[in-house]
Amino acid sequence: MLNALEHFLQQSIQSLEWIMLLLIIGGGLFLMIHSRGIPLLKMGEGIRLLFRKEESPGITRFEALSAVIAATVGLGNISGVAIAIHMGGPGVLVWMWITALIGAVIKFYSCTLAVQLRTTDSKGQPLGGPMYYMSLGLPKWGKSLAIWFSLAGLFGVLPAFTANQITQTLVDVVAPDQYLALGDWQWKLLIGIILCVLSSWVIFGGLQKIVRVTSGIVPVMVVLYLSMGVYILIDNAEAILPSFSQIFKEAFAMEAAAAGSFWGLVIIGMRRAVFSSESGVGNAPMYHGQSVSKNGTDEGLTALLGPLLDTVVVCTITGLIVIISGAYLNPNLNGIVLTLEAFRQLFFGVGDELLLLMVLVFGVSTLFTYSYYGVKCFGFLTQSRWGHYYNYFYIGSIIFSALVTVEVVIGIIDLSFALMCIPNMIAILWLSNHVKKEMKARQWMT
Repeated sequence: MLNALEHFLQQSIQSLEWIMLLLIIGGGLFLMIHSRGIPLLKMGEGIRLLFRKEESPGITRFEALSAVIAATVGLGNISGVAIAIHMGGPGVLVWMWITALIGAVIKFYSCTLAVQLRTTDSKGQPLGGPMYYMSLGLPKWGKSLAIWFSLAGLFGVLPAFTANQITQTLVDVVAPDQYLALGDWQWKLLIGIILCVLSSWVIFGGLQKIVRVTSGIVPVMVVLYLSMGVYILIDNAEAILPSFSQIFKEAFAMEAAAAGSFWGLVIIGMRRAVFSSESGVGNAPMYHGQSVSKNGTDEGLTALLGPLLDTVVVCTITGLIVIISGAYLNPNLNGIVLTLEAFRQLFFGVGDELLLLMVLVFGVSTLFTYSYYGVKCFGFLTQSRWGHYYNYFYIGSIIFSALVTVEVVIGIIDLSFALMCIPNMIAILWLSNHVKKEMKARQWMT
C-alpha cells in the first residue's frame, strides 16, 4: 500500500513541478524586476526593524521571524540539503542559492501583503496570511483561491518530514534497541508517541506560547550550529575553494550524473530550496501577518531575511561540510544520516552527537510552529474560533509520519507545497502593485 502511495505521489509531483517552477522562478524574476531589487538592497534596514518596538496588537517582528525560522532552519537545512546532494550531486546547491535569492523577494511581497490586507479576530488581534490577502484583495476569484490554498495547507503543514527524520535519527544513530529489545517499528511508534506528548504541551498553549518558546531556543541553536559549522570550514579551509569549483562545475553540467539530466538538477535544487525556505508556498505570511507592524513593507523587509539565513547561509555551510567529508559518495547514506556522518568525520569524531542534539531541538521547534499554519487554514475554512481543532489531527499525524518511509513523507510535502504555491503565487503577482504603491509612498522608488 505504501509503495502505491509513493508511486502516486511521484506521478502527481511530476505533473505539477513545471507549473511550480514557472511560478516561483518566473514569477520571482518578475517581482525582482518589478521591485528593481530594492528589497535586497535594504537588508540592513530589515535587521534594524527586528529590534524596533511598536505599540499595537500582535506579536513582535522578532517573534514572527523566530517562529518562521524555527519552521525553516532545522531539518530542512540539515537533512534536506543532504537529500538534495544525494539526489542531484554538489551542483544542486547553485540552484538552491538562486531560488533562495528569488524567494527572498517573493517573501518580501507576500509578507507585505499579509500586513496590508488583513483583518482582526473577535479579540481584536490581527489575522493575516495568503487566504486573507486573496479574499480581501481579489473580490472575484480570491475566495476560491483562498479555499484551494487552505485545503492544500491542511496537508502541507503536517509534521511529516520532521517527525519522520527525528524518529529515523534516533533509531539509526542512538540505536535504542541496545538498551531495550524492541522491534524497529515498535521504537518508531514509541518515539512518535513521545513527540506527540511533547508537542501537545506547547501547541495547545496557543500562538503566544509557541512564539515564546521558539524565540527563546531557536536563536541559541542557530548560533551553536553556525559556530560548529564555521569551525569545521576553517579547519578544512584548503578544501573550500575546490568544493565551490566542483559545485559550479556540476551545476551547469548538461548531463548531471546524479540527477539524470540538467533540468532534473535544477528541479531538485528548486524543490529543496522551496522546502528549506518555503518561499512562494505561503506559510511565512501566516505568522508575519500577526505582526505589530503597521507598514506592510516593514514586515516584508524582516521576512526576506529568512530565506537568506536558512538557505544561503545554513544550507551552504551544511552542503560544504557534506561535500568536503566525501560522505555523499556513499550511496547508502541519505538525509540526516548523511549529514551526521559528515559532521562525525570532520569534528573530532563527536560532531554527529553534538549535531544530533541540535537536530532534536530544531526538529521539535518545527513541530511546534507548523501546527499554527494548519490552525490558520482550518480556521479560515470553518470559523477562526474552531481552528484549534486542527491540532488533534496534527498531533495524530506525528505517529503516522514516524512510521512511514522518508520517500512517502517527501512526496506528501512536495505535492502539498506545489498545490499551495500555485494559488499563492497567482495572488502575489496579481496584487504586486499594492506593494509597489507603498514602496513609492515611502520614496523607495521614483
